[in-house]
Amino acid sequence: MEELVRKAEEKGINVEDLIISAIAKKDPQEGLRIRLELAEKYMNEMEDYLKKGDAVQASEKAYKVAEEIVKALAEKFNTSEYQQFIKEGRWHTYLLGKASNTLASKVGDWILNGWSNAYFLHVWGFHEAKLSVNDITSYINKIREMFEEA
Repeated sequence: MEELVRKAEEKGINVEDLIISAIAKKDPQEGLRIRLELAEKYMNEMEDYLKKGDAVQASEKAYKVAEEIVKALAEKFNTSEYQQFIKEGRWHTYLLGKASNTLASKVGDWILNGWSNAYFLHVWGFHEAKLSVNDITSYINKIREMFEEA
């Protein structure tokens, strides 16, 4: 099994996403619950990193919160982006952005705002490591709002 997971990940396949989606196909509520639990786990990790003053890791965990929420709601509403994920076996970042836009018309702009802020943190807070804890506060608050709405 470990060999299969390793080979899948080498090909850019997120095995965790595929398993959660397979569960959601059989039991949509369970899939949604799992994704929201993952979002909560990342939220708690984000808060821990903020307390430690680690803006880089806090930024990435905030992004992961938003990612799981967008995936959960895209699955719940069976968006075209979710269908593309099923076909390709992978959530591309652009698909998550498109899904947040699609979902905004169904659940409200909070999802689009949350995603946009999370993506900013992912790029400038995590990959580029250009932001301090003080710099990310307002963006983090949008992720918290997104989590509460979800």
